[in-house]
Amino acid sequence: MWKRITIAAIAGGLALPAGAVQPPKVEALTASSALGPVTPKDTVYQIITDRFADGSTANNKPAGFDPTLFDDANGDGRGDGNDLKLYQGGDWKGIIDKIPYLKNMGVTAVWVSAPYENRDTAINDYQPNGSLNRWTSFHGYHVRNYFATNKHFGMMKEFEQLRDALHAQGMKLVIDFVTNHTSRWQNPTSNFSPEDGKLYEPDKNASGAYTFNANGEPIDSNGDGKLENLVADPNNDVNGWFHGLGDRGSDSSKFGFRNRELGSLADFSQENSTVINYLEKAATFWKAKGVDGFRHDATLHMNPAFTKGLKDAIDSAPGGPMTHFGEFFIARPDPKYDEYRTFPDRTGVNNLDFEYFRASTNAFGNFSESMSTFGNMLLQTSADYSYENQAVTFLDNHDVTRFRYIQPNNKPYHAALATLMTSRGTPNIYYGTEQYLSSADSSDIAGRVFMEKAASFDQNTTAYKVIKSLSALRQSNEAIAFGTTNVLYSTNDVLVYQRQFYDKQVIVAVNRQPNASFTVPAINTTLPAGTYTDVLGGLLSGGSASVTNVSGQNKIGSFTLAGGQVSVWSHNPSLGTTVPRIGDVVSTSGRPGNTVYIYGTGLGSSPVVKFGTATATVVSSSDTFIEATVPTVAAGQQPITVTKGSSVSNSFTYDVLTNDQVQVIFKVNATTTPGQTLHVSGSLAELGNWDAAKSSESMLNPNYPTWFLPVSVPKGATFTFKFFKKDANGNVVWEGGSNRTFTAPASGSLDTAVFNWQ
Repeated sequence: MWKRITIAAIAGGLALPAGAVQPPKVEALTASSALGPVTPKDTVYQIITDRFADGSTANNKPAGFDPTLFDDANGDGRGDGNDLKLYQGGDWKGIIDKIPYLKNMGVTAVWVSAPYENRDTAINDYQPNGSLNRWTSFHGYHVRNYFATNKHFGMMKEFEQLRDALHAQGMKLVIDFVTNHTSRWQNPTSNFSPEDGKLYEPDKNASGAYTFNANGEPIDSNGDGKLENLVADPNNDVNGWFHGLGDRGSDSSKFGFRNRELGSLADFSQENSTVINYLEKAATFWKAKGVDGFRHDATLHMNPAFTKGLKDAIDSAPGGPMTHFGEFFIARPDPKYDEYRTFPDRTGVNNLDFEYFRASTNAFGNFSESMSTFGNMLLQTSADYSYENQAVTFLDNHDVTRFRYIQPNNKPYHAALATLMTSRGTPNIYYGTEQYLSSADSSDIAGRVFMEKAASFDQNTTAYKVIKSLSALRQSNEAIAFGTTNVLYSTNDVLVYQRQFYDKQVIVAVNRQPNASFTVPAINTTLPAGTYTDVLGGLLSGGSASVTNVSGQNKIGSFTLAGGQVSVWSHNPSLGTTVPRIGDVVSTSGRPGNTVYIYGTGLGSSPVVKFGTATATVVSSSDTFIEATVPTVAAGQQPITVTKGSSVSNSFTYDVLTNDQVQVIFKVNATTTPGQTLHVSGSLAELGNWDAAKSSESMLNPNYPTWFLPVSVPKGATFTFKFFKKDANGNVVWEGGSNRTFTAPASGSLDTAVFNWQ
């Protein structure tokens, strides 16, 4: 029987906005009573917590905070929305108050700023002309204490109220999480003088557990008059918590991106066992608070072996697998594209889809690329990405220019939004996009406007209605959430594309030019004959499509797209309940015994789930969802299938890990010729099982001819390995001699000796 477990409605006597109706209880799918992770059926809404809505002025100037760092020149106790370097007052209560606004827009997941305590002192930038810029850590990316809340946003009880209020409306909660760095430890505008970067934690009891009161707030359990204790200081780094190598500057090497600093932010040494264990503990602390996913900051700059282990630790903690996506920042084109493309396969953490963002900006924003090029990007990335529908697509976010700044014309703006909502991937809406928020200049900070001051929360804008309508379509028609992509027609300014999941289809016809019409010739289609109305109801001037049979071939008759017109046609037949079809699986990697969630159709009525030939335990199932347990099976990539009677589903690739992941840092002295890279392979699935094509990524050589590479391997495993060289053409040269043997640590990381190439 499918376990239907009801989660609690709004907890703690939470006050609803005036006029709001007490929401119904929402039934959770999972046995843990969680809503479950974000899936491609969801529409994510990204909120910089400080910049959305001020629900409580009581936390605008927390105790000990310098009030001049709050933007309140008129003295009314609320943020002015003028000096965007300073705090504005947005908080969790403000988000709770706006849940009806988000719900009505079709938002099903909310991504908020990192919820934990950040550095709260001024960041002083001294300018060449003698002036001073004062910044704050309002954005949440300067961690100070992972185990206490950011008091500008609220107390722990208020965070839990936010969680419960969202969950009661069937909306998931994703938190930003930073494990790459703390705060700025040296001031580059003052001769790199010492600044901050310190990390703190609460008091502990005799057994080593952190101490909190009944409300989840740290307490002074050791009687020293303080609620915190210094853990690490990059300016006195006695235990090697930080790399301490200085700013990356012009170093564009893989080593530079991962080990040098991003803007003088104190860069964690993610190869240090103490650091690894601490950061995993911090992440699982917040998982236990009931969040549904993690957006990982600065994944481009992180050690992938650490990232893989962190993700594994989070998903293996009680509560089942989470959504994981991260900021692997690339340009277009970018020499790091292949590393970006494979990052989800190597770590289990999917990407914020910067390739989609760049192509969309160029096609709909500045018109520097054609719609045909945009369509080719959709096809290429669908082939390149292993889990393309889990990549999180976006038009803009907190790290880039507001899309409205680039494209002030409503017609291509709306066309870009409709395309985002119907393309492969999981769409993310940056707060205020639906209200056409722009920025004063092209900087990211200028785009981080205070929405409460910059716009009303108008539910009648065209952009709001586009999101609402297409979010509903994404929920109802699996072609958008799980389907393949096919370009039916494209030119410089027009794109017609198809999303398809078995017999379900959505076809989208887009004209980006605001003032020019184009005629699209008859297009071959697999849609049944008939008339298809525009899902948007003419909101973007779309019309119906007629499908007729011409000499045995169904065709969409020739039609004209007016300036900025978008038509969306949906064919959504029932696929029945007897044949199982997999649309998506979360997570995409894990160990035997882990929970896995399978989404699709026809999944109910005693399904048999297999990983390769091994049968998994099914915990619960419905027509659209299965919760199962990863069986004991050979590590490495295994195909998941669902069988019902004689019907076997399509397969979905899952990476089975051998065990709990730790790091081994391989080291070797070896000379190479130009174009050659060095790799390691061995007797573990995590090392490629002696297959050079599945082995480690290339090793790093900042001190050539010494090479090193952290690799994620199962804890305590004794294994054999060797190094090999590979040239630009893929030719492989293995080292000679006997296989080497090593035993992985029980936790954290362990360096090998520095071997000499045999």
